[in-house]
Amino acid sequence: MPEWIGKTPDSKIPDRVKLRVREREKDICYLSGRKITTSDQVDYDHRIALINWTGEGHGNRESNIFPVIRDKHREKTRQDVAEKAKSAAVRKKHLGIRPEPTMRSAGFPPRQKQRSATRPIDKWSLLGGSNGNA
Repeated sequence: MPEWIGKTPDSKIPDRVKLRVREREKDICYLSGRKITTSDQVDYDHRIALINWTGEGHGNRESNIFPVIRDKHREKTRQDVAEKAKSAAVRKKHLGIRPEPTMRSAGFPPRQKQRSATRPIDKWSLLGGSNGNA
């Protein structure tokens, strides 16, 4: 039987392919090595993540798909995304691409000097008048 290859990287995996993948792997989660039971939630993961695929065409193919338990799949997905971010950052650095600078505001105006608690307040100077000596 010929290998299933998705038409696009986000093509849905047909049920017949999921069944063949589980039979090929003997119902064993490829991340944990544990036998998949009926109570487990099963996902189908690409061993080489589609975001990190560098081969010919795209990696949405039967030979790159494996059954995994959902909790382990989420952990691997986080690692795949971190790996992609790191490789993208290194590539940008090598190419001399720098992130756009963020726009900064002028900031707050300088505040008035704080009055000392030991110096008496001259109430007439606060009112804009003279010292009270008229």
